[in-house]
Amino acid sequence: MPPKVPTAVATPEQEIAHLASLPELREACDWLRGAESKLREWQVEMAGIAAPPFGEAVRGQWLAGKFRELGLEGVHIDDVGNVLGLHPGQDGPGVAVSAHIDTVFPPESPLNIRQEGDRLFGPGVSDNGAGVIAMLAVAGALQATSIRPGLPVLFLGNVGEEGEGDLRGMRHIFSQRRWLDSIAYHVILDGAGTDVIIAEALGSRRFEITVRGPGGHSWSDYGVPNPIVALARAIEAFSHANVPHEPRTSTNIGVIRGGTSVNSIPEAASMRVDIRSTSMEEIDRLERALRLAVDQGTSETAEQLGETDRPSTRLSKRGSDLTAEVVVIGNRPSGELAAGSRILQVVRAVDKHLDNPAHVQRASTDANIPLSMGREALALGGGGRGGGAHTLQEWFDCGGRDLGLRRVLLTVLALTGVQE
Repeated sequence: MPPKVPTAVATPEQEIAHLASLPELREACDWLRGAESKLREWQVEMAGIAAPPFGEAVRGQWLAGKFRELGLEGVHIDDVGNVLGLHPGQDGPGVAVSAHIDTVFPPESPLNIRQEGDRLFGPGVSDNGAGVIAMLAVAGALQATSIRPGLPVLFLGNVGEEGEGDLRGMRHIFSQRRWLDSIAYHVILDGAGTDVIIAEALGSRRFEITVRGPGGHSWSDYGVPNPIVALARAIEAFSHANVPHEPRTSTNIGVIRGGTSVNSIPEAASMRVDIRSTSMEEIDRLERALRLAVDQGTSETAEQLGETDRPSTRLSKRGSDLTAEVVVIGNRPSGELAAGSRILQVVRAVDKHLDNPAHVQRASTDANIPLSMGREALALGGGGRGGGAHTLQEWFDCGGRDLGLRRVLLTVLALTGVQE
């Protein structure tokens, strides 16, 4: 439902210009500027609450409290930990505004959050402190001013965006008929900045490969096949797989584990592998190459037993076979927003109105789920500037946040329409 405009006004650019001219919109933008000190306070407070994958409950309770404080209706936490609250509007499918509340950091990570001038420092202050605070800012502006969206706005702090969370919060939302029927457009707020529109979903698939063997003492059991050696051979074989520049594709071995001591042949070794591509066909092909490399590394290591001149005396008792298990631990679908989609036209019109240069980019975000289902969704930054994401040196510069907040607010209200 677009805002009410004169009949002669039809283009998205004219819709945005009319919307921006409304006194209610100016009132809301003034509120956003005046709320900056409160937003910083919330950002520091939230970043100080640990929210590792599958451990977001305490931060979820904090966010639910903020939703209630801002007057949202029906605030609740669902079965997987998503936090939901509604700003009402007229009947009909509305707009979802979401931001993931989880971080990549394990629970024991030091959360030394501090502010120096306009900058905040600490893990998670930007990813996704900037996104969550932008969501709260929009909810606050709608509640504190006389602006009335034409359609309902669902505010959603979702879990499981990072790492092994595998988008579980967003998968849960879009597996329910209630939300499928009530969300027409979805604006995802992720990180800082205003120069990017994520309208293309980068597909990825993640694996945990575990090789197991008899294990033993490095001297008395010499000759028992070593799972770490098998894993190393698998890595070497997989490193020769063709990774094309077009379609853009990447592979990464991010974690290796195994062994108990320097003088022990390990009973198990494992690694975690990430494959990403703009093409699901390339992901499928590289998965086959990975599985082949694992088979090759395992069989070559086991076959080497016949070549050693000092076989272990324990082989006859415990067996000499190695086994390998490949488990998919993450599978993010790809997708792409149609060039003529309403939500993309609106964001481009908003950027033009704000004189904000931005480009469409492909990335892996919560938008992967709705985009893979052919729904209108995209991801935007929450304004300001950030850096050092996924490190303990992460930072966020609050200067310029106002532009990002106005961008998000205009986008949401253009999609809901405004009751004048």
